[in-house]
Amino acid sequence: MKLLFLTFVLVISGCSSTSLQSPISYSDSIEVIRTAAESAPNGVEGLYTLKIKAVGSQGPYFYLNTELDYRDQRAVTVALHPSTIEQFTAKYGTSPQDYFVDKSIRVEGQAKRVRINFISQGKKTEKYYYQTHIRVTDISQIEVINEST
Repeated sequence: MKLLFLTFVLVISGCSSTSLQSPISYSDSIEVIRTAAESAPNGVEGLYTLKIKAVGSQGPYFYLNTELDYRDQRAVTVALHPSTIEQFTAKYGTSPQDYFVDKSIRVEGQAKRVRINFISQGKKTEKYYYQTHIRVTDISQIEVINEST
């Protein structure tokens, strides 16, 4: 009888389907930051809708920011990997720096709290702050949804 019950349970559990869930959608920068901070040091997978107000670069990376000052505690930063920049330039014929300002985007990825250290004379200091980053490694993760809002 136990063997019959065990077989029944295994058959029933084998027939159940597992479906992939859609990523959670976020459109409020403060909610993105709060959720990423709560899950730190892990990140939060999601589909994020953000208005880009400023763009910056450091080395080969481009950063799309939801605030004019990237250090603003309300800012979410979309970090574009150099390979993404190459893909973008090939597709649109312009750099992300010229393209994204004042546009709303949808980006799929992981929002994660990142520690940013202050540097003085080429060395880390004891001072730091946090930013919330969404890293983009492929152009398919990001799309413009509104040209100007």
